[in-house]
Amino acid sequence: MAMRLSGLMSGMDTESIISQLVDARKVKVDKAKKAQKTVNYKQEAWKSLNTKLKGLQGKYLSNMRFTTAYAKKTSKISDSSVASVITGEGAVKGVQTLEVESLAKTAYLTGGELGDGKQGYTALSTLKDLGVEFDESGEGKISIADGSKSVDITVNENTTISDVLTQLKDFGLNASFDEKNQRFFVSAKESGEANDFSISFGDTNGENALKALGLSVDPNDTTGKGATKVDGKNAVIYLNDAKFTNSSNVFEINGLTITAQNQTKPGEKVTITTQDDTDGIYDVVKNFLKEYNSIVNEMDKLYNADKTEIEPLTDDEKYALSDKEVEDIEKKLAESALRRDENISEVSQGLKSIMSAGIEINGKTMYLSDFGINTLSYFSAPDNEKNAYHIDGDSDDDSTSGNEDKLKSMIANDPSTTISFFTKLSQNLYDKMTDMSKSVDGYRSFGSFFDDKKIKSDFTEYNSKIADLEKKLNDYEDMWYKKFSKMETAMAKMQSNTSAITSMLGGK
Repeated sequence: MAMRLSGLMSGMDTESIISQLVDARKVKVDKAKKAQKTVNYKQEAWKSLNTKLKGLQGKYLSNMRFTTAYAKKTSKISDSSVASVITGEGAVKGVQTLEVESLAKTAYLTGGELGDGKQGYTALSTLKDLGVEFDESGEGKISIADGSKSVDITVNENTTISDVLTQLKDFGLNASFDEKNQRFFVSAKESGEANDFSISFGDTNGENALKALGLSVDPNDTTGKGATKVDGKNAVIYLNDAKFTNSSNVFEINGLTITAQNQTKPGEKVTITTQDDTDGIYDVVKNFLKEYNSIVNEMDKLYNADKTEIEPLTDDEKYALSDKEVEDIEKKLAESALRRDENISEVSQGLKSIMSAGIEINGKTMYLSDFGINTLSYFSAPDNEKNAYHIDGDSDDDSTSGNEDKLKSMIANDPSTTISFFTKLSQNLYDKMTDMSKSVDGYRSFGSFFDDKKIKSDFTEYNSKIADLEKKLNDYEDMWYKKFSKMETAMAKMQSNTSAITSMLGGK
């Protein structure tokens, strides 16, 4: 960097002069930076659109091209108080009978009141506090068992209520002590006979401890203060007179999930009717069209954006504007970034051509219009929404809600034809989108609907170009500072020589 002297000798504002000379050359740098920003606006706009296109293909079309996407059925039960039914894909259409003989129960032991229920025992109270006396051995055993295992726990006068709770929990039971009601509460973690449990004494000392803890059930007790036990029980139902047993009230049978809720009366049967879910299939088509319309409308809007003479802002230009002004300019630039973009035109036209084409079903060529699905007339459709499809009779669509609902009628009366049409349409769209997003060496990555590689390359090239232009600009600025520096130095020498001559001639 050259030494930068101001106009000390010449009196010239060299900083200002050089700044004006450099600004004239800086235009090239700014132009390159603006061009790079234009590429960036285009890149960002396409990234957003590309994500939506891939979503349409992956979330909707990849499923809708298979009949399983439309294999939706619904079931109704004649008495919803008896059971609820969820219909899975494997459910068979038809009418079935259901009887609920018994409901599953979870084994539950409610302990008896400790003492008279007023002593205020806590989790830290011991068997000694509860009045248990042991023989000379000083200990006793309590047995815990369920359908698959059993264990004996040893207790003594120092065993606390908390210790007993820990042993019950370690065995795999839910257990707690309610200090307010002075009772144990113990239950199995799952319902059913296999999860039933028992708590019994292992010896005489254990019998005393069990009674003191309120965990010994006396079937002859009528006071309501003793322990009570509800045994675990399986649920039993009959579907089409075939018996099914389960540890819980939820049965999964041939595509149906039946949750028993109440027993049927002896000899009583309720019916389960399974049929095609017209609304479910309708929603599959409707949701797809909603997503398709959103993307096609966006592409039309981006492609038809108004031409703008506004250029991207440099940092200096941003500094001179308010934040709101900068925001408005950048918004306009983003909105017009893909105006007349060739990739958008290619993708948009590709999708539209598939949607408008006929599809052969059972020897007959059918169109979306055969299902009451059409675009609006050119003059009634809003700008950039002229290629959106509307379903006749759609209650959510103000433009067509008053028309006859042909799609639902077709689904109800001829589901096979309807499903065949939309699976083929989806397959055609899926294949077209796959073709439009295939890899192109040097231009496009696989899964990209635009020339992402080319745009990235263009952006990177501007980095080099800008760096080169900035170097040239700095060299140009240094050159002028060197020239003015030499001029100032020469003028300083001239003045020095002039002073010496004047002094020699006797001047002052």
